[in-house]
Amino acid sequence: MSYCSSMFNPLERVIVKHPRDAFISQEQLREDWRTFNFSEEPDFNEAIREYGDFISILEKYVAKINYLPASKEVGMDSLYAHDPVKFTSEGAIILKSGKEIRQAEANEYKHYCIQNDIPILGELTGEAVADGGDLVWLDDRTLVVGHGYRTNAEAIRQLKEMTEHLVDEFIVVPLPHDQGEAECLHLMSFISMVDHDLAVVHSRLMPVFFRKLLIERGIQLIEVPEDEYMNLGCNVLALAPRICVMTAGNAYTKQKLLDAKATVHEYKGMEISYKGTGGPTCLTCPVVRKKSSIMGE
Repeated sequence: MSYCSSMFNPLERVIVKHPRDAFISQEQLREDWRTFNFSEEPDFNEAIREYGDFISILEKYVAKINYLPASKEVGMDSLYAHDPVKFTSEGAIILKSGKEIRQAEANEYKHYCIQNDIPILGELTGEAVADGGDLVWLDDRTLVVGHGYRTNAEAIRQLKEMTEHLVDEFIVVPLPHDQGEAECLHLMSFISMVDHDLAVVHSRLMPVFFRKLLIERGIQLIEVPEDEYMNLGCNVLALAPRICVMTAGNAYTKQKLLDAKATVHEYKGMEISYKGTGGPTCLTCPVVRKKSSIMGE
């Protein structure tokens, strides 16, 4: 089986974690939300409702949705199933978060992969730290890695070595300080691939060389305005080329996607996305995307 080395091909299998198993209870949220740097305490029951709406969108397109189990070893951030692992065409790379309080999630994911016969291509070791949100497949043979507070130079060295036989281009993008070390800024905070030639971006955070590279590759850029960027408008999950899901309340970005002939689904993400700064790409870990004939993929 070929696993996932795309951000936009038709999504066939995904790993998620239900807020019942990540948030546990209102009492647990009341105790933990400040520790995990959420902007406010989420409402547990509303989070369950929001998540149900989100999953109902996924179920229209994704044949296999796998749920990570509850674990006392991890906290409420484990709702964001994308970050502890990144898939390649040959299987999973187990990461180790740059947010120390999340590092136990990597071991839980490793056990999950082993128990479910998902091959593990490699695992970060030593001082290496990286989040899945800092790794973006531009195409099947081009991997872009953000170098910032969540992903360090040693992780980049190890990732390059692990994927050497799988990629033709390994591109490192330096990330800005932005709102500081305590806040979550990933490469995927300011770029979401919606098709091979369409991306949603917030260019103010993007290095000039990277923006030029995207344009030179013929990728149309939909620019997300500042207010919608702060509302996770740049965090768009492609369920298939030009079929996507985003948080509600980003009318400008949604219209630009519609103008680009995309189908756009929305969910109310106040409790499960906005308060934890984790949009639909963060809530999902793509395991298998159908191969495309485009550009030889």
